[in-house]
Amino acid sequence: MIFTYRPPPQKLYIEDLRRIVPFARRKATKMILGMSTPLFTQIHVIISLIAIGSGFIVAFGMIAGRLLPRWTALFVVTTVLTSVTGFFFPIHGVTPGIVLGVVSLAVLLFVILARYSKHLSNSWRRTYVITAMIALWLNFFVLIAQSFQKIPALHTLAPTGTEPAFKISQLIALILFVTLTILADKKFRFASPDATA
Repeated sequence: MIFTYRPPPQKLYIEDLRRIVPFARRKATKMILGMSTPLFTQIHVIISLIAIGSGFIVAFGMIAGRLLPRWTALFVVTTVLTSVTGFFFPIHGVTPGIVLGVVSLAVLLFVILARYSKHLSNSWRRTYVITAMIALWLNFFVLIAQSFQKIPALHTLAPTGTEPAFKISQLIALILFVTLTILADKKFRFASPDATA
């Protein structure tokens, strides 16, 4: 048997490195609840959008004098999940998002109490309407803020979030929600019991 010297194959070594490095990068990706940060973010956004969509259905149901129990449950659950999942992002310190999440959960506590514990009796009906609308507005407020951060066309209008375009958008949203809350409070408060079943 004759042994011949063979130099180590440089090409194979480089190809091995190319396979290992991306794998190492993937392993270093931060995980949230066993999911990659981008996947967790997508799920968080989807839950938020479902919360906002179902919240508008609930709001217009209240204006029509109807409770819409299934839509209400979907709105409450997804809005709670929106706030709770927001706390899992790798953020250090107290941020406006953390503060909004805490405020939202406090407001949702009253929504749940008024709807499911007090069954909308007496003044709890008004408490339900106002707190449900505040919870929806908080979600919508964050949607506008995130849109100005993430959508390039909007970001150019308000890169820091202090520009007039951002402030006007938030002001219009606030006026819209105050109007919807007043309408919902008037119509839903005096709705007949069979209209809320």
